[in-house]
Amino acid sequence: MRDTFNFDNELSGKIALVTGGTKGAGKAIAERLLKAGATVIISARNKPEDENQNKNFHFIAADLSKSEGTQTVIEEVLKTHKKIDILINNLGGSETPGGGFSVLNDEDWENTIQSNLLAPIRLDRGFLPAMLAQKSGVIIHIASIQGKLPLFDSTLPYAAAKAGLINYSKGLSKEVSSKGVRVLTVSPGWIMTTASTRMMERIAESAKSTIEEATQSVMNSLGGIPFGRPSQPEEVAELVGFLVSPRARYLTGTEYVIDGGTIPTI
Repeated sequence: MRDTFNFDNELSGKIALVTGGTKGAGKAIAERLLKAGATVIISARNKPEDENQNKNFHFIAADLSKSEGTQTVIEEVLKTHKKIDILINNLGGSETPGGGFSVLNDEDWENTIQSNLLAPIRLDRGFLPAMLAQKSGVIIHIASIQGKLPLFDSTLPYAAAKAGLINYSKGLSKEVSSKGVRVLTVSPGWIMTTASTRMMERIAESAKSTIEEATQSVMNSLGGIPFGRPSQPEEVAELVGFLVSPRARYLTGTEYVIDGGTIPTI
């Protein structure tokens, strides 16, 4: 008999955690899962600025770059909701200075690896026992095309951490997929978030150019985006929404790139 799914409410009864869920792609993912019927928890260092997020989501304040922050999230989720079905390891980013490898110190590397690689590893380790006990669950690691297309000027630690995350995600999937837990990686290219828009405004002001010209200059630095523009957060969220749904139940151990064709190789 062929299965039928209610796409509008297909995550009803599911408990989902989205790290870095207050802005950008994380916010869009949280909203997408909520729309599909899930109970959604979001975590970040600071409270959401959007009052609607405060009403619709269970927010946990935590610095996930530190082990005590991840432990706070793990304990509160399991204490409050008793289980977790979907874990979106979205938190990440780069704050290292430009100038290439020679300006980067140990602290730059360590801070970036803590946020982009060790934080998801700790969360997986904390939540996997509950998923394995119920013999079901989905873990999504949000990586980056920089895992395969590193930019050396300012984001080399970020690129290296994301490459490690992609490798780790594949290995973890081999261990737990047979036990009912699916593990997948989503690697976006450049996403036009609110922060990206502000950056384009600063570049345009500095170069005395238009925002369109600033955007094109960044796309050129990436080697071009064949689709002609960065992605929108909602486009990344839609892919994640599909991957965590029952419709994708045979998918595990795979990296899904959403970059408008930016990576030029197979």
